[in-house]
Amino acid sequence: MDLTRIKNPKFLKNLSVEELEVLSQHIRQFLIEKLSVTGGHLGANLGVVELTLALHKHFDSPKDKLLFDVGHQSYIHKILTGRTKDFDTLRQYKGLCGFPKVRESEHDVWEAGHSSTSLSAAMGMAVARDLTEQNYSVVPIIGDGALTGGMALEALNHIGHEKKNMTVILNDNEMSIAGNVGALHKALGRMRSAGKYNRVKDELEVFMKRIPAVGGKIAQTAERMKDSMKYFMVPGMLFEEFGFTYFGPVDGHDFHNLEENLHYAKKTEGPVLVHVITQKGKGYTPAETDQKDKWHGVGPYKIESGEKIKPVDAPPAWSQVVSDTLETIASNDYRLAVITPAMVLGSKLDKFQKRFPDRLFDVGIAEQHATTMAAGLATQGMKPFLAIYSTFMQRAYDQLVHDVCRQNLNVAFGIDRAGLVGADGETHQGVFDIAYLRHLPNMVLMMPKDENECQHMVHTALQYDDGPIAVRFPRGNGLGVQMDEELAKIPIGQWEVLEDGHDAVILTFGTTIELAMQAHVELKKQGISVKIVNARFMKPLDDEMLHTIFQQNVPVLTIEEAVLQGGFGSAILEFAETHQYAPRLKRMGIPDTYVEHGNVDQLLEELQITKDEAILQMKQLLNIDDNSEQRA
Repeated sequence: MDLTRIKNPKFLKNLSVEELEVLSQHIRQFLIEKLSVTGGHLGANLGVVELTLALHKHFDSPKDKLLFDVGHQSYIHKILTGRTKDFDTLRQYKGLCGFPKVRESEHDVWEAGHSSTSLSAAMGMAVARDLTEQNYSVVPIIGDGALTGGMALEALNHIGHEKKNMTVILNDNEMSIAGNVGALHKALGRMRSAGKYNRVKDELEVFMKRIPAVGGKIAQTAERMKDSMKYFMVPGMLFEEFGFTYFGPVDGHDFHNLEENLHYAKKTEGPVLVHVITQKGKGYTPAETDQKDKWHGVGPYKIESGEKIKPVDAPPAWSQVVSDTLETIASNDYRLAVITPAMVLGSKLDKFQKRFPDRLFDVGIAEQHATTMAAGLATQGMKPFLAIYSTFMQRAYDQLVHDVCRQNLNVAFGIDRAGLVGADGETHQGVFDIAYLRHLPNMVLMMPKDENECQHMVHTALQYDDGPIAVRFPRGNGLGVQMDEELAKIPIGQWEVLEDGHDAVILTFGTTIELAMQAHVELKKQGISVKIVNARFMKPLDDEMLHTIFQQNVPVLTIEEAVLQGGFGSAILEFAETHQYAPRLKRMGIPDTYVEHGNVDQLLEELQITKDEAILQMKQLLNIDDNSEQRA
């Protein structure tokens, strides 16, 4: 079957169940083959093939609004809406986005890369529909993992109160990026085991009507009995208490079951929740049998064996260095407690969890709770370490301001995926955290140049007793440097001179140190002497070194793999203004824009954060024309 011939999902209306099953097999095989080359979110998509086909058959996209929570499970949706031919470019520079993208298709009505947003957006669309007297369905598709997010529960509460017509699809595969946690997850487990609630409820009602009602009291008793039986059959009846009509559990791989329930859901007034049980990785044995969910997001792999294709003898991942350091510290300091918002595997904390199960707290997709919980731990003399992605930390901004920094609590943050992350694109590029952390009173912010300095920074953060402190580190693998055996504290706010020079200075840190060093070598060949400074603290700055640099009146170039507005370069300008210096200074970094997906090197080239650009900027600061004679 040639999937590239699909232009829109209308053809599904006339397909039989048998034809849909054949199409499902072709789509799964297509995804397995394509993602073995490009990588991507395989497990989540293999699990929703039948569900996505059924939704597009019963609803009329784009008139009806299908909103994919997080969006990493939207590949089948992309195939059905005419984008099959673009899958060779999936998550690559200028290629097909791995998440829904409005500019790609009119069928993509909501963009997301973070979880738990679909229900709130759906409520907004439903209100707009009713206020403008239009007629269309609003269908958010949310996973059981995303449902643990506080924002999703806030939306459920409001939707149920307003009684807006809406069909919520709960895609329950018992996983998010890793195994789900929490009381809500357990409640869903009880629902899964309770069988078809609506069928039981209807049969019970028929049975009740057959009981001879002798007077009003017996009728009332019967009604109360029915209500009690409802709670017995489905413990908690969470969604009905929220004001939803509940359908399910539904076999998400059975077209008959799906179509029957979607048919009734469309006819039901008010908010409806269809509880669909799916298997993540369905149809591909390595992904089906994956207990740790390593097939959630994958790089290239061998189809036959499922073996991941990885560089030989790669240095350890940055997150692994952090996790290993936490293990070392935890073995000597009982106060250390590690918190993560559903990122045990992403942050490489599985070994730590196994060794210290009572000191690792996976709170689910609940970044706000994670941050304030860390603050609570700190009030009692503990040493909380919150392992969190840069872009996920954005979701806990008020808690950072109000609960941590305002109270000046000793909370350490491990900010993973700081800087450009590549293929996940706009929603995951960790380029804003310097700007949104640097201006918070009491915050200390640092970034290592290599994995050895990284372990010392983690140690420094957990030894720090004067308030909140954060270590930011990039995605991917380290540099392969020699690791010190003993951990040492780094003096807060102290920078490091990597190469001396007298003509100019480059201030940079983290991932951009390498390009600065390369620029130093090239400029030295041309007779230009440039000092390279590892400005490893973005806050506080090294005031003593800055005074020395500005008093020498030499040009300064700042380089950062982060946004310029409010970033590190801005901090240097603020220092100069405060102390009435008028330096020759230029800043290199990310302009006022969102950065789309692509290979990190390609993105840096596009953003002009390169060795060649650093050389050009430095020559302009020194008023050197390339056509002039080289300096002696």
